[in-house]
Amino acid sequence: MAEDAQADRAEYEDFNQRIIAEFREHGGKVGGPFEGMTLALLTTVGRRSGQRRTNPVAYLSLDGQPVVIASKGGAPTHPAWYHNLVANPDVTVEFGTETFEATAEVLQGDERDRAFAQVVAMAPGFGDYQAGTTRVIPVVALHRRAEG
Repeated sequence: MAEDAQADRAEYEDFNQRIIAEFREHGGKVGGPFEGMTLALLTTVGRRSGQRRTNPVAYLSLDGQPVVIASKGGAPTHPAWYHNLVANPDVTVEFGTETFEATAEVLQGDERDRAFAQVVAMAPGFGDYQAGTTRVIPVVALHRRAEG
């Protein structure tokens, strides 16, 4: 069983690395299952390892505020990157050809609900993900930090 989990993790990491490479090579555009989606690369610091980890994430702008959605495809658990940014909200964001530092803020309560409704209006698949899980899918605002 542990070997299966390790194989699944290795396959997931390989898949992510291919998406990351394609994203960087094509200025933020990717094909395959994410073709046409607005993606960003989010780099967090591992809460246990302390290592920097980069993941492709769905990226939307709500009234000019960049947000990412911790949907994990509607899985019953939050993605690892979400736990990392909760522990350390200082993140690096790559969007298109731009890279910037940001502070992540997990939206709560009514603010989260309003933002998630906007997300679903723009990308209805997130509503399907929420309907398929008992957890509340987090919406995370990315507040750009001033340079220098």
